[in-house]
Amino acid sequence: LHIYDIRLWVSEGFTAQSYEQSALAIEIEYARALEGRRIAERSLEEMQRIAPVPAAQGGAWLASMRQAFPDVRDGDRMTGLHRPGEGVRFFHNGKLRADVADPSFARAFFAIWLSPRTSEPKLRMALLGSGA
Repeated sequence: LHIYDIRLWVSEGFTAQSYEQSALAIEIEYARALEGRRIAERSLEEMQRIAPVPAAQGGAWLASMRQAFPDVRDGDRMTGLHRPGEGVRFFHNGKLRADVADPSFARAFFAIWLSPRTSEPKLRMALLGSGA
């Protein structure tokens, strides 16, 4: 079931072990229609799978993602721009959608794909290539 294509953009000197200290972007191009609410819920589930998230923090993060993630259609692009020590900016089809000023959220969000504990290790290896 093809859901999306994903690309990782990194700055010079990037290493997978210290992704949370690097400026980077993940761009997802959707291959099907999905509800933004469901994308946010699944993202939180993946974040919680990698590391415990206190309930209050998880609720705040879910609210931020529900605001950031619109319903998407085939061909839509969502880009997360990691700003080390600051947070993440989300773009929908190139337009700023939300700015989440929470470095802890940013680390947990990008861990979905970049952490060694990801639920998709083959996808992680494909994204990181020789940088893994």
